[in-house]
Amino acid sequence: MDQEIIFIGLDVHKATIAVALAPDGRSNEVRFQGSVPHRPGAMADLGRRLQSKHPGARLTFCYEAGSCGYGLARELTDAGYECLVIAPSLIPSRPGDHIKTDKRDATMLAKMHRAGELTTVWVPDASHEAVRDLVRAREAAMYWRNRARQALSSFLLRQGYRYGGRSAWTASYWRWLATLVLEHPAQQIAMQEYILAIHEADARHDRLVKQIEGIIPTWSMAPLVTALQAMRGIAMITAATIVAEIGDLGRFSTPRKLMAYLGLVPAEHSSGAKIRRRGITKAGNPRARRLLVESAWTYAKSPRVSQEIQRRQEGIELEIVKIAWKAQLRLHDRYRRLAATGKPKNVVITAIARELVGFIWAIGQRVAGPAVA
Repeated sequence: MDQEIIFIGLDVHKATIAVALAPDGRSNEVRFQGSVPHRPGAMADLGRRLQSKHPGARLTFCYEAGSCGYGLARELTDAGYECLVIAPSLIPSRPGDHIKTDKRDATMLAKMHRAGELTTVWVPDASHEAVRDLVRAREAAMYWRNRARQALSSFLLRQGYRYGGRSAWTASYWRWLATLVLEHPAQQIAMQEYILAIHEADARHDRLVKQIEGIIPTWSMAPLVTALQAMRGIAMITAATIVAEIGDLGRFSTPRKLMAYLGLVPAEHSSGAKIRRRGITKAGNPRARRLLVESAWTYAKSPRVSQEIQRRQEGIELEIVKIAWKAQLRLHDRYRRLAATGKPKNVVITAIARELVGFIWAIGQRVAGPAVA
């Protein structure tokens, strides 16, 4: 006799979790069980209660990925239950359905889980998620530093001051700022506060960079981070961010799947004889996609192994170094050919970023590291 399976949909919120059960078999009714408090241990308790009501049955949970993170999935997995985290953007929906409640959402998840129509996302372990949080804290620090710099630039422009040097935020720029004497004391104070905000943001960013550099050697994904640095345009922080955001590259069987995951493939809206391709889908992780596009700009320059790249390649497997050099040759040639057709620069660079992902995938296959999933 086959083991009974109970499919459980969870609609997760900050304070409560709505629960619905779908017994195996399409003819069986999906039952809403109510809501439970969202607190540590609540899911394990729920699993034990449901298991006592359905002895011998296999419980399999699911919920949408969201702001509440992966703690519920890890809690249920540690308690011995299966838990899937679902990609919200890939949940099938009916255009005519305009009613949304916690009960309906939980019931719909349980029903679709039973039908096998849900797409799961990769669940990182606790240490991987911790590194990802640290990497994202650095990105947040960069964002606020840029906001502080923009605030100072806007303030100076309103006062009629324009820096005549080649680039801002250099030593000469700071010396120029020290020479400015504004008309009103209040304006002088405002400028100094803007400057202090920038210095504070710089210090916060530098602290986070040092913490990331210190934690990488102890991370299970450190071999992949080191290997990716063999490539042009991918130094320590960029490599750590890409790996932290994408996770285990081994779960992608082909580079095309990784490109699609990062949203770097063209969207398409074709019907009948008409074939219409649009811009990239921009699905998946926007942080990793942005960094890859930034790295792709370095391949507009002629292939060259600088002293910095040579230093990063020390101790790395020769085959990975060969992949990195092949990437330089191919991507630069691709850039020249696409640019010669008159395509816009952003379109060309996006195409280079897409092919760069293929080389990253190839390096990921060469690195023998522990799977984090």
